[in-house]
Amino acid sequence: MDSQFGNKIRILREEQKMLLRQLAPLLDMDTAQLSKIERGERNAKKETVLKLAEILKVVPDELVTLWLADQIYDVVKDENTALKAMMVAEESVKYSIKKNE
Repeated sequence: MDSQFGNKIRILREEQKMLLRQLAPLLDMDTAQLSKIERGERNAKKETVLKLAEILKVVPDELVTLWLADQIYDVVKDENTALKAMMVAEESVKYSIKKNE
């Protein structure tokens, strides 16, 4: 599966007519690193995700959601009980949110 986060970054970057070599220095990385993130061959750090949201002028939650989804998929993709585990995790997250309200 392609990286949803990486694909979104590429689309946003291209929509703004920005080249990899223009965006990479703004993130304090080289072009090859950014290219790997876009292709899903490398994970971005959360700080990079937030910086990308700022540079590409999108709501941070949109990129963080895709970034997290890619990480979750990467962990569970080969597990037979992945959906069950994700349902249990969803309930835990819901409980945690209610507890913190």
